[in-house]
Amino acid sequence: MEIVHVSAECYPVAKAGGLGDVVGALPKYQNDLGHVAKVVMPMYRTRFLVQHDWDVVHKGYTHMGSWWFNYTVIKERTNKLGFDLYLVDIYGLLDREKIYGYSDDPERFLGFQIAVVDWIAAWSHQPDVIHVHDYHAGLIPFMLKYCHKYRFLQNIPTVLTIHNAQYQGWMGWDKSHLLPEWDSWGWGMLEWQNSINPLASAIKCAWKVTTVSWSYLDELRTAANGLEALFEYEKGKCVGILNGIDTAVWNPATDTYIENHYGPSDAADGKLKSKQILCERFDLDIDKPLIVFIGRLVGEKGADLLPQVIVDSFTHIGRTMNFLILGSGFPEVESQLDNMKGISNRDYSVYIGYNESLSHLMYAGADFILMPSRVEPCGLNQMYAMRYGTVPMVRNTGGLRDTVVDYGDPDGYGIRFNHAAVGDITQGIWRAVQLYGQESTFQRIRQTMMELDFSWETSVQHYLDLYQQLK
Repeated sequence: MEIVHVSAECYPVAKAGGLGDVVGALPKYQNDLGHVAKVVMPMYRTRFLVQHDWDVVHKGYTHMGSWWFNYTVIKERTNKLGFDLYLVDIYGLLDREKIYGYSDDPERFLGFQIAVVDWIAAWSHQPDVIHVHDYHAGLIPFMLKYCHKYRFLQNIPTVLTIHNAQYQGWMGWDKSHLLPEWDSWGWGMLEWQNSINPLASAIKCAWKVTTVSWSYLDELRTAANGLEALFEYEKGKCVGILNGIDTAVWNPATDTYIENHYGPSDAADGKLKSKQILCERFDLDIDKPLIVFIGRLVGEKGADLLPQVIVDSFTHIGRTMNFLILGSGFPEVESQLDNMKGISNRDYSVYIGYNESLSHLMYAGADFILMPSRVEPCGLNQMYAMRYGTVPMVRNTGGLRDTVVDYGDPDGYGIRFNHAAVGDITQGIWRAVQLYGQESTFQRIRQTMMELDFSWETSVQHYLDLYQQLK
């Protein structure tokens, strides 16, 4: 099959979260099974763009409303990522350094989608599947069905994967004229709660809809930022497929970001050496369990709770653990965490920002990773952590529920708590400190986690089976 993935992110080209990781891995594994998977994304002005060689494969001319524009499609020359990578450039619209955060984001991603469909319309053949990811590509299924110019493409099966339903790309109806000329009878396929909602449109128009874990699909029928009734109505075409991780990139035995490699049989020694590097770098006490948080410092991840959680842990449990935070996000959370360096007694530190190499070292050197997420559609950090022998401490939600079994249950290997609340999280930290003191149990859990299979192979086959159903 020929599968075209359309996304705003793809690691390592441009990544803001788990979407980038998934789109950077899923096509590679599909290609490994003999299919032709391609990724199409905007041509942001990134380091990856400058450092690699490209061929121009298409130049087109189309319009968004009354604005006519040229667009260019380029292809990475060496197939470095294990699949064909295409970037779409629209001068003045997509030629930015950041992925998101501009006032004209609705127009940017709409222009991108129009260019993608216009390019595919110029092909001498049709792909077997167009797989769109999140709202940034969510209007493509609508365009294939209801835009006059592209209706001859309407028999191409479309699949939507929802990585995070909190972000839906709302637009006012005053922007409806920006779409290619469309059949006004189809207005209901754009509309949700009196606005144009690209994610809702994709749920309505795509042939199949997937979410990135089974539990997240169930949760969306009761908590979907306004789309609950739509998920209930469309549940017949919705499927949960758990994300995998790229085990070639995330492998403590070969990871180029860490100095001391290890596997399940020698994890204790290998992790201790990485922990020593971290403790020396951040002035932490190596004899205490090291609890880390890696991710965006936003409410969705429960990061706003971290300052109080750390203070309460020191107060009520005692200064018997280290905390190390890596991330960026809400300025007020960043400021609170940064200011807390003053209370450290060789047991707390924070790195504000994004640092890929440091994140790998933290997975390798930490004893526990804390994920108090309010929303977690799948979560990859807990899978990375377990691959590196780091015990996940997670809220019982979404993909965290599907991948982490509490060590108090038979064959369990992690720590779960029910609520994104300071008390629940602090209780989880107390359990972590107790577990750390039970050396034989702790080492057994570590080995169990490292032997779990969270690779992409199983998940990829589920996607391929889904595509086959659409033929």
